[in-house]
Amino acid sequence: MSKKFWAHLAILGANIIYGLNYSIAKDVMPDFIQPFGFIFCRVSGALLLFWLFAQFTEREKVRPKDLGLLAICGAFGVAANQLMFFYGLNLTSPINAAIILTCNPILVLVISAIVLKERITSRKIIGIGLGLTGALGLILFKGTSALNSDGFVGDLFVFLNATSYAVYLVLVKPLMQKYKPMTVIKWVFLFGFIYVIPFGFIEFQEIDWSSFTTNIWGAFIFVVLGTTFLAYLFNIYGLTELSPSVVSIYIYSQPLIASIMAIALQKDALSYEKITAAIFIFTGVYLVSSRRSIKNIT
Repeated sequence: MSKKFWAHLAILGANIIYGLNYSIAKDVMPDFIQPFGFIFCRVSGALLLFWLFAQFTEREKVRPKDLGLLAICGAFGVAANQLMFFYGLNLTSPINAAIILTCNPILVLVISAIVLKERITSRKIIGIGLGLTGALGLILFKGTSALNSDGFVGDLFVFLNATSYAVYLVLVKPLMQKYKPMTVIKWVFLFGFIYVIPFGFIEFQEIDWSSFTTNIWGAFIFVVLGTTFLAYLFNIYGLTELSPSVVSIYIYSQPLIASIMAIALQKDALSYEKITAAIFIFTGVYLVSSRRSIKNIT
């Protein structure tokens, strides 16, 4: 089987993990761990695993001139991305968060146009408009007190998380063309951990580990090992063979997975507003990501 096949399979696996994470993480937050404390656990645990795993792979020396870009990727791809996502997920519903994150391919296109100077066609502009309309509609449609509600703040932070991750996908691609996946990800997490310390260490100290049940320990391990270590590893491997736009397209599988999980566990429910927002976003993603719209994607 070709390398591209394994790359696609890795990205699909990462998004299945992410889809399950919406409901699993909410089992732990905020009753057992506060959002930023959870991120401290995620990043520190994954950092140890990445650097340990790297000892068994071929070592590479990173050029000093690339450390700055790795530091920026750590800020957008680990610290800002994870802190904003868990803060938002703690306040909003699993299905809302998953639907909003499907804007990622559209945001990748916008960031690519700004950073990489990619041309945006009229078809893509329409797709961007539809996608953002769906996301904003989902964020704002919460009644008269929307702007003061926790749900609004949660949805907004999930959207900012999607924007941060889009920046990361675009910026990390050049590094993937120079170094092996493990080299990139271990340095990205090292810088990300440094940024997370001021936000998460205090909440980490407040965790009452003795209150954890068997189910909570299982959810905690899934988030640290699966959502952080394996999913990031799968994504970074996929980027060695696929473009940021293709990697971001897979994100629209997450609402289906998240919805099935949340509804099965009775943690959320579908509504006409959510379905309408999803239709707008998916249509926008299709216009932005279809072959007629994006050329030379591998």
